[in-house]
Amino acid sequence: MIRSILIANRGEIACRIVRSCQRLGIRTVAVYSEADAGARHVQVADTAVSLGPAPNSYLNQTALLNAARQTGVDAIHPGYGFLAENADFARACAEAGFIFIGPHPEAIALMGNKRAAKALVAQAGVPVVPGYSGADQSDGRFQSEAEKMSTPLLVKAAAGGGGKGMRTVWALDELPEALAAARREALAAFGSAELLLEKLVLQPRHVEIQVFGDQHGRVIHLGERDCSIQRRHQKVIEESPCPALTPELRANMGATAVAAARAVQYDNAGTVEFLLDPDGNFYFLEMNTRLQVEHPVTEMVTGLDLVAWQIAVAAGEPLPLVQDAVSLSGHAIEARLYAENPANNFLPVTGPVLLWRAPAGEGVRVDDGIQTGDEVSVHYDPMLAKIIAHGPDRQTAVQRLVRALETAVLLGFTHNLPYLHAIVQQPDFAAGRYSTHFLAEKLADWPPSGGEMPLALIGAALAQFYRWPQHPHSGGHWRNNPNGPSRSQFRLRPDRSHYPDNLSGLVTVLLEPVRFQVNQFNITIQNEQFAVTAAPQVGPEWTVLVNGRSHRLLIVRHGDDFWVQTESGVVCATALPRLPRKTAVSATTGSLRAPMPGSVLVVLVQAGQMVAEGDPLLKLEAMKMEHTIRAPAAGRVAEIFYAPGDAVPADAQLLRLDFGN
Repeated sequence: MIRSILIANRGEIACRIVRSCQRLGIRTVAVYSEADAGARHVQVADTAVSLGPAPNSYLNQTALLNAARQTGVDAIHPGYGFLAENADFARACAEAGFIFIGPHPEAIALMGNKRAAKALVAQAGVPVVPGYSGADQSDGRFQSEAEKMSTPLLVKAAAGGGGKGMRTVWALDELPEALAAARREALAAFGSAELLLEKLVLQPRHVEIQVFGDQHGRVIHLGERDCSIQRRHQKVIEESPCPALTPELRANMGATAVAAARAVQYDNAGTVEFLLDPDGNFYFLEMNTRLQVEHPVTEMVTGLDLVAWQIAVAAGEPLPLVQDAVSLSGHAIEARLYAENPANNFLPVTGPVLLWRAPAGEGVRVDDGIQTGDEVSVHYDPMLAKIIAHGPDRQTAVQRLVRALETAVLLGFTHNLPYLHAIVQQPDFAAGRYSTHFLAEKLADWPPSGGEMPLALIGAALAQFYRWPQHPHSGGHWRNNPNGPSRSQFRLRPDRSHYPDNLSGLVTVLLEPVRFQVNQFNITIQNEQFAVTAAPQVGPEWTVLVNGRSHRLLIVRHGDDFWVQTESGVVCATALPRLPRKTAVSATTGSLRAPMPGSVLVVLVQAGQMVAEGDPLLKLEAMKMEHTIRAPAAGRVAEIFYAPGDAVPADAQLLRLDFGN
């Protein structure tokens, strides 16, 4: 019997595992890096052990095993990511006397290499995507194989998944750069630069089958999940069941997935992933030998606790159900909440969690690992939480998810909640008509709404008036007409071209208390007047009466920033000093700055080198994502300020170009 478990992970999955363990009466041990000392997963576990400084502490197998010995646990659960699909770690756990809650190391090793996995399942009769997965990894061999297949093609890391080490090749001359980037990213993420090449299936669905095996030779499946709503091969929305599957196709894909799992005598939780083309043909992609991020949708439609199943199977118990006893009830959809800016090429974002309130309601579940007061750092994956909705049918599940995304509150930095809301409101999504190209086709030019600007500015001005009447950087001032209008200036962040012309960039707000009336104001925003009634509030909740209509706002302040949640979105208004002091302004001709905090992966140019517009200059990595800095125009590289491996803060000047006439 497993009585205590060390969770070798962090964030929402660590918190998720703790919940199942608490229900089962199992003691939990969390581990944490120095950056995560105050994290939620540390607080909800029974005890916790430090692994040392970020960011690689969660990959330190020696430290993890020492923590397990120190706390006397019976088993180690790897969650997903980090060491979850590391066969060496699974072996090390067993050799140290701990149960590894996952499949046996041989299955991890076989399925962890996409080349070997494709060959193995093909022998078992599983259809695979045409491509090249040979041992010759030279650029020349890839080039010759690509010419045989013709474009479009997909370069993939043989040892990983999750979109890392993956590049789409639309023209053959793009292949060398795609190979170099994929190798570099795969080596950093998975410790292996091995690649494979596949024919790109056009307009497919990404459908995966949840399989489960035990140590007694039984393998079953628990239905499918449609993961086609993705960008850069990273899943964003997942649902079960798949809207496109017939009962016959579901049974066929399920049986094929079970056959693939049996080919490696699979035990514990796993996922067999397929591409499904518009004609109903499906092809094996890969097998993930772990619990998936999107496992909650399967739990919602089956009523099963997959983490509890994992623990039982790892302890040697047989599967609790046979295949015929598995049934699906209703429909479930999951949306992944990321710390990223969809309006800025999905670059990761860091910042303080000033206020986090998870949505609630009938059929709504939230798996999260954040809390108010946290700091989203550059060290880890940008996924913060998963919002899941279940209903008796797909229409109800969609509607519940829409409302859950509308009522979720996350203030302090830019994130993808508005983008998720835009996805689930698309008519084609509501109808279940989509492929893996859905986001590129339907939301390529998506503009964030930014909430209700005048209402948000009214809220910011009131909060400043009541709680912070003298701006901290004002330089000191006094007024002898306290009942006259108070003049404030706010800069809307980020500046967006779709703001109304009179509410973009710098906005002036005049707030004048109504004489002899308590809590009543006349507020003018860019010549538009509003009659406002609002009393000072203690917490972030505000009730504001504007021109006879009541509004509920959430307002928090961080430095000069006022984050305001309105009924239709979030606005960040930065207060400018009322009596600003003159400061020196400097501009560096041709400077290029970091769009996000991170580290320099590679510098692709040298000082003095001439570059053309669009040429790659250097690459940054943050939150496991790679970003290329390109020349905005032709010029000469004058100075380079960072070297590979250097950490850079957001907006740091990376290099300087001198542009020709």
